[in-house]
Amino acid sequence: MPAPEVPPSFSAPVSSNGPVASSGPVPSSGPARTSGSVPSSRLARNNAPARSSHPVPFTAVAPDSAFAAAFEHVAANLRSAGCVFAEDEARLLLSAFPSPADRGDAVLRRMSGIPLEHLLGWAGFCGLRIAVDPGVFVPRLRTGLLVREAVAALQTSLAPGTSRGRYDAGLPPVVVDLCCGSGAVGAAVAAAVGASSGGVTEPSFGVAGIELHAADVDPAAVSCARKNIVPVGGQVHQGDLFSALPAHLRGRVRVLAVNAPYVPTEAISTMPPEAREYESHAALDGGTDGLDFHRRLASEAPEWLEPGGCIIVETSGGQAARTAELLAAAGFSTRTVQSGELDGTVVVGSWPG
Repeated sequence: MPAPEVPPSFSAPVSSNGPVASSGPVPSSGPARTSGSVPSSRLARNNAPARSSHPVPFTAVAPDSAFAAAFEHVAANLRSAGCVFAEDEARLLLSAFPSPADRGDAVLRRMSGIPLEHLLGWAGFCGLRIAVDPGVFVPRLRTGLLVREAVAALQTSLAPGTSRGRYDAGLPPVVVDLCCGSGAVGAAVAAAVGASSGGVTEPSFGVAGIELHAADVDPAAVSCARKNIVPVGGQVHQGDLFSALPAHLRGRVRVLAVNAPYVPTEAISTMPPEAREYESHAALDGGTDGLDFHRRLASEAPEWLEPGGCIIVETSGGQAARTAELLAAAGFSTRTVQSGELDGTVVVGSWPG
């Protein structure tokens, strides 16, 4: 059998929408909203620090002469390391590290390839600022498609005349962010539809809130996810896939949003250094063909979904057909959704009900 196609994003940096305007550090009360963007671009050199495929917030600094000199010095150093968003990254670093000594250290670390988001401690995702700790998977722009489809699934499945599950009994639908990393997907879904308690209380389309759970096998990811999920009323669990979830969720999940590792093992060495050197390989490695976790999801998800529930799995364009086949063989009706705008692909599997 021919080797699986390796998506372009595994072998070269993916262009982003660039930095997104915002201000200040990640607040203790959870993700804050961001706005604005700058044009996207690609790296000038493949061996230089790579830009992640998602927006990064920045704070404007008053353009006085001292700032102008510091700004040009930082931007020049970043340009020399191959950062095509050097000017925007310079503004971020100047804002985050006002001390020249701290800033100089941060610039050197960025030039060495450390992800900008790990230096700042947060990343822009779906209009939010998401806390991101060192070593934790940085949310990508393309994963916004997973959020979109999760929100759409809630809106569609809970519409009048459809199977509304526990919602008809006055209970919020259960949403699970599995393989959650920083918890960015769960936090963004909660921001869009309203959590059952905590930071977000105003639903956008009439859902009175969600019961949100997130889970990951990596202790560092779980610790980070709690910073983003708990403030919006969710819970975070540690463990291997479904073994992390409380038993009482079995048969009650309305939407299961999953960004499980799907990079073929041999393709990890071709990824940008920001990913392969500074993110956990456990968050990247999907096995020989990248589909090891998708096989497990297809096998194990049905017992956790309620009738009419769905699983939404991020995958690549080259792997989507096989991911859909695995879900269909397990009894799901499937459809594949792709976004050129986000450079993303997901497979949606609907459970009978």
